[in-house]
Amino acid sequence: MSPRPSVLRHADRALIEAVRSALASVADVERAPKMQAYMKSAMPYLGVPAPILKREMGALAKQHPLVSVEAWRDTALALFREATYREEWYAALNLAGRTPHRHAPASLPLFEEMVVTGAWWDVVDESSHRIGDILERHRAEVTPTLRGWISDPVLWKRRVSIICQLGHRGDTDLDLLRDAIEANLADRDFFIRKAIGWALREYAKHDMPWVVAYVDRLGTRLSPLSRREALKHAPDEDE
Repeated sequence: MSPRPSVLRHADRALIEAVRSALASVADVERAPKMQAYMKSAMPYLGVPAPILKREMGALAKQHPLVSVEAWRDTALALFREATYREEWYAALNLAGRTPHRHAPASLPLFEEMVVTGAWWDVVDESSHRIGDILERHRAEVTPTLRGWISDPVLWKRRVSIICQLGHRGDTDLDLLRDAIEANLADRDFFIRKAIGWALREYAKHDMPWVVAYVDRLGTRLSPLSRREALKHAPDEDE
């Protein structure tokens, strides 16, 4: 994995300022405190709904194309690191997901930094989706890194190791999924237990019998929350 750049010399400052200006222009001062309270965020909000943020970022991406991988990486990281409003984090995530560079294994440290710094489900789950895209395209290269996250001291990296294969269906690496789940069964944290159930529920869309049998095998080692989530769409035994 490439080291995180500490000096972001390739950042497109014009684009960053344009993002900040665009977000400020569509801010909603009445909505902002409600969004902050809902997300339990120490960082304030501007009050920009997700669809509007996405629209603004789409327009800005066309106006300020980032040609090189260095410019893409440094601009996204600078916007994220320097954020004073949570929507700037969301804008950085949106920008990070807009070029083919996002699928390269070398982009993994960018999303790892967002996971560790964001440290809450909104940023972590979006980053996990991006990490899953990288994994799906470069399994041999990326799987060892994600295996290292299974027992990482950072809770959010463990969550990513569990949910990074959402939507992979038949391409799911079941060994990775099982190992990530079983290494974290004893963790009482809500976000880990929810992640376990979520990952199993999503895989059940591809292979429900496997999930039902696996949940049965885990027995009481699986928390009630994880079990409910995993079997949410399972057929009733009485049917």
